[in-house]
Amino acid sequence: MAVVNDIYRYLDTQAPFQTQMDFDNSGFLVGHGEAEVKRVLVALDITEEVIDEAIEMGCQLIVSHHPVIFHPVRSITDGEPVGRRLLALTENHLAAICAHTNLDLATNGVNDALAKKLGLKEVGPLQQAGWNEAGEAFGIGRIGFAEGHSDLRSFASFVRDTLDAQGLRFEDAGRSVHKVAVGGGSCGNMLNRAAAEGCDTFLTADVKYDVFLDARAMDINLIDAGHFSTENVICPVVARWLAEGFPQLEIFCAQKHKEVFSCL
Repeated sequence: MAVVNDIYRYLDTQAPFQTQMDFDNSGFLVGHGEAEVKRVLVALDITEEVIDEAIEMGCQLIVSHHPVIFHPVRSITDGEPVGRRLLALTENHLAAICAHTNLDLATNGVNDALAKKLGLKEVGPLQQAGWNEAGEAFGIGRIGFAEGHSDLRSFASFVRDTLDAQGLRFEDAGRSVHKVAVGGGSCGNMLNRAAAEGCDTFLTADVKYDVFLDARAMDINLIDAGHFSTENVICPVVARWLAEGFPQLEIFCAQKHKEVFSCL
């Protein structure tokens, strides 16, 4: 029998919660630690649709990347979105474990999953943050080498199809795609780092207008492939970790949670 605390401790070995950034709120956020778990739903976000899906599937735990509680909560009512989610979790005896920036930093975490999905080779950290217990460097973002893409438009089409993105924005500096930096989620502030490392292309999400201007001035290709698309790649990885660590459990990836916007 597995309980919520067992699963939390196991995830802590894969993506140590103590490595999360100061602003973050990763961890065991909702539920009873000794509650028995038979079914787990893995999702990028704990939305009302994801909670409904977990209830329908008879799950006792949701493991998500983005924290269901991020900012301080002053009230829990059905009159606002966070309150509705927390009420739905507690009223349906659903626990929530959220692994955010610790999962971004982790070896085989979000950024490694993104680099692997895009077929990058010789992958290493874009910005090193420390060393794990195995003596391996970890950090935010990854740098690797892409093969078979002569220009940015070819690579951008590959990214869109591979990540199943609704659409993407890009700045084409006219450079061949070879040395690529990736940052799952909002990593536009790492453009300078990618350029300093000699990358010809940087792929991330939530890129602001001024960052596109900087990319043009710095002569580096820049792709905004969307927050959901660049991070949802971690859900199958976490599901696989849990299946390996707890073979007696039934593990599912959320199917109802999709990109929140559409493109014409």
